[in-house]
Amino acid sequence: MLPFFKSTLPFKTLLLGALLSVLAGQGVAAEQAPLRVANQKSLLKTLLQVSGELKDVPYEIQFSEFPAAAPLGEALNAGAVDIGALGDAPYVFALGAGAPLKVVSITHAQGRFTTAVLVPKDSPIKTVADLKGKRIVTGRGSIGHYLAIRALHEAGLKTSDVTFINLLPSESRLLLDSGDADAWATWDPYTTISITQSDARVLVSGSELLSNHLYLAATSEAIEGKRAQLDDFVARVERAFNWSNAHPEEYAAAQAKVTGLPLAVHLAVAKATKMQRTPIDDQIVQGLQNTADTYLAEGILSKRIDVSTGFDKSFNTSRAQIAQAAAQ
Repeated sequence: MLPFFKSTLPFKTLLLGALLSVLAGQGVAAEQAPLRVANQKSLLKTLLQVSGELKDVPYEIQFSEFPAAAPLGEALNAGAVDIGALGDAPYVFALGAGAPLKVVSITHAQGRFTTAVLVPKDSPIKTVADLKGKRIVTGRGSIGHYLAIRALHEAGLKTSDVTFINLLPSESRLLLDSGDADAWATWDPYTTISITQSDARVLVSGSELLSNHLYLAATSEAIEGKRAQLDDFVARVERAFNWSNAHPEEYAAAQAKVTGLPLAVHLAVAKATKMQRTPIDDQIVQGLQNTADTYLAEGILSKRIDVSTGFDKSFNTSRAQIAQAAAQ
């Protein structure tokens, strides 16, 4: 039996102190927990590495590689990763699958051919209206797919007026080059590759029809248990994109080493694209709601999704506070 200890402090004070000590210990443990990041085509890892933002990270970042947005969304849905980057349309699909996700940061991509519908250089197709009865290759549920739908609607066509072929980008390019597809709805760097290597022609650019936003989406569990890591990570990504805007040559060289694509391709993309953080606001939420409603009308989604549940505006405040602290 432990000897009797008589404290000079009130019992309630001791109890409160012990409780605060436990909570503080839990906070430290949470801050040190690894952050599991879903990485598509080495985008985030390469960006953070070459910009120097992987130095002096007070927690471990565990990157997992994914070939496309769809499997990345599935990993988020399963809770296998904490955070990942998705475009507008893929994020709608992730929410539609019931994923407990929240957008914690948005980066706007402003560029020539960030997304585009391409046709062969000698194609008789001159306008989107000419696509009636034609074959469009793209990835189902991708941002390219959504661009094609928007372009068709703007031209007064229905999706039933064309035939969609659903393939990954590498396979899609082969179909366009061989003539087995009449058009390809895709995104950079595939647009630049096809333009520079196959002389493909831009039929319509996504800059005219889409928001071209990149969403950093985190699981609800990560937001609750790893908030400090998420705040820090989001700030690092923002600084890294700012760095890439100012250093396109260095960023392109780093990407070329990872992807194996020609340096000229990445350099053309880097020089023509500017990445800028955009606050989470009602206009952006409504824009994504329009995307979801379009997919519902097309029968691609089976039920309506309220996308407003998939955003966490509290990260606007966090980013503002971090930016203010960095400026002081």
